[in-house]
Amino acid sequence: MVSKTKNSEAGILQETSRSGKVRARRRPGVKRKSASGATRTAAAVSESSGRSFFWVNRFLIMLATAVVITAATQGFLKIQSLPVQRISVTGELEHTQAQVVQDSVQQSLAGGFLKADLHQIQRQLESLPWIYQATVRRRWPAALEIHILEELPIARWGQDGFLNHEGEVFHTDKQGDWNSLPLLKGSEGSAQLLMAKYQRLVEFLRPLGLQVNQLLVDERGQMEAVMADGMHLMLGAADFLGRMRRFEEVYRTELIARRADIEKVDLRYKNGVAVTFGESSHIAEL
Repeated sequence: MVSKTKNSEAGILQETSRSGKVRARRRPGVKRKSASGATRTAAAVSESSGRSFFWVNRFLIMLATAVVITAATQGFLKIQSLPVQRISVTGELEHTQAQVVQDSVQQSLAGGFLKADLHQIQRQLESLPWIYQATVRRRWPAALEIHILEELPIARWGQDGFLNHEGEVFHTDKQGDWNSLPLLKGSEGSAQLLMAKYQRLVEFLRPLGLQVNQLLVDERGQMEAVMADGMHLMLGAADFLGRMRRFEEVYRTELIARRADIEKVDLRYKNGVAVTFGESSHIAEL
């Protein structure tokens, strides 16, 4: 025999069998309650937890970034204010003392290792006598390397100046045996042009055994060269190469035998040269 018990609130019908077992079943037409409300609640809790975790994670990232930036800034400022601890000077120094170079840049290093203006230091060094070129480099962590290329004097210029291989004029207070250098003398601004003429003249005269002692240009542009043995070459103001070729030909064919007697060779003639031997003159037509 089966007895039935109703549970109206839950919509459940309980059946009790003869053996005493109770079996529950849902009454026909009664629907199961939905669990969607619990699911939405769990999803909302999960979403809220996810948002909280996102902002915490983002805060930690921003905090770590701020710490790194702060540490990097402090390290940069520390390095920037670090003084230069060593200055090395290299190069073949004949007229310049390394200590003078080091002393001259000390004021430019007052701001520290990184604040030092290397271009300014370079210009400052190249303004010193006998320094043609200066190369300045930083060497970590706190050293400055300076390489010096000294001026190479090719000739004397005027009363107290010198010309380097680029035809640039420089001056020095140092005393030395500079009288052995050839003397170039011309108007202001003509140094480079005169140096170029001098170098070409040396190329022409070296194979002839002649050495240039002076090269002079007057206010009219007339050029005169004086040899080491006292012979004068009057080169004029035009046709430099043509006149030098003419001199080379005449010297090899007619003048070399009487070299010791020649006082002056005037090359300003169109078709010939005028040669002065002692007190007499001789014109050779080509």
